[in-house]
Amino acid sequence: MTEQFRYREPSAWHCTGVGHLFFSDDEYAVVDAACGRLIPGATEARVVDYVDGLLGAFAADPPRIWAGGPFSGRRGGDAGFGEFIPLSKLDELAWRTRIEGSRGIAEREFNGPVVGLQERYRDGLAALGTDFATSDPETQDTRLRANEAFTELLYEHACEGMYGAPEYGGNQNLLGWQSIEFEGDVQPRGYTDTEVSQP
Repeated sequence: MTEQFRYREPSAWHCTGVGHLFFSDDEYAVVDAACGRLIPGATEARVVDYVDGLLGAFAADPPRIWAGGPFSGRRGGDAGFGEFIPLSKLDELAWRTRIEGSRGIAEREFNGPVVGLQERYRDGLAALGTDFATSDPETQDTRLRANEAFTELLYEHACEGMYGAPEYGGNQNLLGWQSIEFEGDVQPRGYTDTEVSQP
């Protein structure tokens, strides 16, 4: 990378001392350990904070769903990513259904009952066991393999947290981007003609 990143600490819950938005301390430790088994560097990049923020998105106002913009401030412009955008009623319905599930609420069950991400995580973490974080790596891997559907979900979210914008909680200190030699968001600077034309 030719230009040094200007890292801006995200205005996130974990930076303000609020604590976890969704996970208990034990669940937080299990998710942190599991993400670390799935993606090297995930623990250092605090991927668990991304997952906690997604599942607890509605504990904040506005909900931590869509970061603002148009710029992060890392390459110039105002740091708009740190301000989250309020949701429309329809957006809130869709995201609450996805995260919390339908919970028997009629407006959330127009296509039938929905098991939300929160319930899927609670069930998946129970299957991994409360001692997962302190278990040896071989035991952790065995449990992750035995819980394939949850491991796939966790891996998807771990990737989002590792390589997404740090304003969402993960990729702290831009470790995810640095690990794949990705410059990250470059607006308003943009890309040069040479950068666009090269592989």
